[in-house]
Amino acid sequence: MTRYWFVHDHQAEFAINKLCELVELPRANYYRWATPVLSERYLDDAYLSNMIFDIWQASRRTYGSPRVWGQLRRSGVRVGPKRIARLMAECGFVGAHARKKWRRGKANTAPAPDLIERDFTAAMSNLKWVADVTEFKCVDGKLYLSGILDLHDRGLPGWSMSERNNTDLVVNALVMALARRDPDGDLVHHADRGSPYTSLEFTNRLADWKLKPSYGSTGDCFDNAAMESFWATLKREINHIHGDWEQFTRSELRTILFDYIEVFYNRARHQARLEHHTPAEAYAASAA
Repeated sequence: MTRYWFVHDHQAEFAINKLCELVELPRANYYRWATPVLSERYLDDAYLSNMIFDIWQASRRTYGSPRVWGQLRRSGVRVGPKRIARLMAECGFVGAHARKKWRRGKANTAPAPDLIERDFTAAMSNLKWVADVTEFKCVDGKLYLSGILDLHDRGLPGWSMSERNNTDLVVNALVMALARRDPDGDLVHHADRGSPYTSLEFTNRLADWKLKPSYGSTGDCFDNAAMESFWATLKREINHIHGDWEQFTRSELRTILFDYIEVFYNRARHQARLEHHTPAEAYAASAA
């Protein structure tokens, strides 16, 4: 082995073939020693890292290792979650992350029972909708966002923004969802017991369309966990992409939320579910 290191240490001063002749070392043997062969594991990691980057980039760099791993699994790639976490850490791919904060419910009387009962699954679209309102603190005051989430395709068919959390806000979101989906009377609309959702105007709208109203119990966020989870994801990813929304005006945040919901979330993520594409493929198609 000393001969190999002798050639290695002096190759900057003398030709390698002359050094090999001097120590009676075949050049082929030296080149095999000096050029290590990359292991199959290393090559697999490099290929997998490229796939991870595509998914992470398509998510606007919001996906952490659990969701990247889940997307790879859905694409037919069998790999362990710890390996994905290791590769993302080595490559510096960091997703959006924050603690979840649950909003307390209001103690209002529900005009209808809980028809969901924490079963946030649906066999088809337009069978179960969950709705809620969340708020953002901006430079010039609060901005409220009302949303309706379909529990089957996880799309957001209806949403609305306003400076006031009132009945008009939730009615506008419902009108948008009805116009886009045109559901029949088998649809369940589930919300909390906040005054906008229990108001006479809103319940009359549900009755006009023959929708089945459903309400969770007072102050229990888990009765509407699917919508709470969506809000947590939206806020975490908005903060990750654009920074703290408290630095924006309400007008600026409206533009950011529109882009996230319509350009990114509804089109890229949920078109992928409907067309059986990966989110990365769908986002690339939407950006083209």
